[in-house]
Amino acid sequence: MSIVTVQLGQCGNQIGFEVFDALFRDSHCSQGLCSKRDNEAYQASCRERFFREEENGVPVARAVLVDMEPKVINQTLSKAAQSGRWNYGQHTSFCQKQGSGNNWAYGYSVHGPKHEESIMNLIQTEVEKCDSLSGFFIIMSMAGGTGSGLGAFVTQKLQDQYSSSLKMNQIIWPYGTGEVIVQNYNSILTLSHLYRSSDALLIHENDAVHKICAKRMNIKQISFRDLNRVLAHQLGSVFQPTYSEDSSFHYRRNPLGDLMEHLVPHPEFKMLGVRNIPQMSAASLAYSTFTWAGLLKHLRQMLISSAKMEEGINWQVRPPLSGLPPIGKASAHKEHHFNTSLANLVVLRGREVHSADVEGFKDPALYTSWLEPVDAFSVWKTQRAFDKYEKSAALVSNSQLLVKPLDMIVGKAWNMFSSKAFIHQYTKFGMEEEDFLDSFALLEQVVASYGSLGP
Repeated sequence: MSIVTVQLGQCGNQIGFEVFDALFRDSHCSQGLCSKRDNEAYQASCRERFFREEENGVPVARAVLVDMEPKVINQTLSKAAQSGRWNYGQHTSFCQKQGSGNNWAYGYSVHGPKHEESIMNLIQTEVEKCDSLSGFFIIMSMAGGTGSGLGAFVTQKLQDQYSSSLKMNQIIWPYGTGEVIVQNYNSILTLSHLYRSSDALLIHENDAVHKICAKRMNIKQISFRDLNRVLAHQLGSVFQPTYSEDSSFHYRRNPLGDLMEHLVPHPEFKMLGVRNIPQMSAASLAYSTFTWAGLLKHLRQMLISSAKMEEGINWQVRPPLSGLPPIGKASAHKEHHFNTSLANLVVLRGREVHSADVEGFKDPALYTSWLEPVDAFSVWKTQRAFDKYEKSAALVSNSQLLVKPLDMIVGKAWNMFSSKAFIHQYTKFGMEEEDFLDSFALLEQVVASYGSLGP
């Protein structure tokens, strides 16, 4: 089954390119450490999901590119064409001459209705080229105007027109120090609208990805392209093919559907986070060896201590003993607390994958009391290695991981709203103060719901 990707705004288009490039490079890598037959099945499965064939034989990304300024889309199309490996299709992009001015309301209320027909026609054309549609993967930022405002609008229209197809939004969470003065407004408006129209929000925090670039990849001068490549690696490690549960040589057909089924058991809990292990520079990798036991021990501790990477893990955090209080007074607002999960998916790739022991992730103490571990934990595997790693593991988690950053962004936005700062920039495009209040109420309920999962 195929996934149609919608790349929105500068951020969405730049990340989208890196994702497709990473998927293609990995699927055509000769270092897959598996049999020729298995490698061919892996390639075919990746191709079906993310690419389609054109007459000249060059794979074409199943994607639609949208931005309100032409510069980034033109660069993205050019880079794909110059790669010689894959390309974007003709007539799959839409851009205008005027951006959204970092204003969510302008993207949502002006650009959205004005260009709805053109954008939705492009998406429909791409959908019609799929033999079987799994759903939509929508890549966007929360901080600006086009990715956030127009992204929320397009997701809502996808829900209206393709209500039976799954929608996953991959969202870039802005730097805490701020890129845009009104980014907290844009963020709460984006999140609250997506909570109503999307099936799952896969969230990456710029601050966390930046730290991975600095501390794990040893990059001195970190660019947005460096960040985007780390993001693309994390997404590829989740979405590249894995074996179906009933076969060691058949790859699962519907990864988006399987992911949602495993990780989003209730519509009030839609926020997913991703962690990867190992992640390191090629120079460091040459001198490193890994065992499944070591990788999974670190990944489990990253989960329960809310660590975003394998450096600086707090090993003092322990699951609370059943019926006893946790070590120390844990709360969602303390720096070190036990991170309770609703559901977890571990994706294992590489040598001797069937020997990997994931029992540590089935501990009932890791999960909320109203779900059994058998329902809350899943594992996907393939012997086929990913990227340059002989063994690698990814964790997609629906947990309390994002409560703290969400609570902070809501608090900052409320402080601005209560003093009426910049509200006029939104109301002049048709928004009312009531729209802000609705967003605050919805997100405060989300914070409360996640906070009630555990200690």
